[in-house]
Amino acid sequence: MTESRRLRVVLLTGRTIEQGVGREFGKSSEEYAESASVCFIDSEDLHALGIKEDSNVSLSTAFGSIILRAAKSPRGPHKGVVFVPYGPWANVIVDPSTDSIGMPSLKGIPAEIEPAEKKRVLKLKELLTEKFGDV
Repeated sequence: MTESRRLRVVLLTGRTIEQGVGREFGKSSEEYAESASVCFIDSEDLHALGIKEDSNVSLSTAFGSIILRAAKSPRGPHKGVVFVPYGPWANVIVDPSTDSIGMPSLKGIPAEIEPAEKKRVLKLKELLTEKFGDV
């Protein structure tokens, strides 16, 4: 059994090619969910967390917490920085305030990440219902 470890990280969000491809199948598709419910993590941080790719992690900020699938970042090294694609899963953990400009801050968010092997990534409808109310 993996010893539970927690790291302080900086969260960045943005678009990915895979997410764009997933959207072509529709936002309610499994392809979109797979592409948007992932957290890209530096290989050194995966090791520090004691997890492998495709393990589940809990990513928490001052605004919320979400379970995501861990993936080794294709970019790097960038120890201490994680990336989550834009979408409903990212919306749970970013500041909803827009400071009157219509866009929330989506970069440089302090966060904590830890293994969540016994928890599962919520499907889109479950996520929307649990985090945002009935859909």
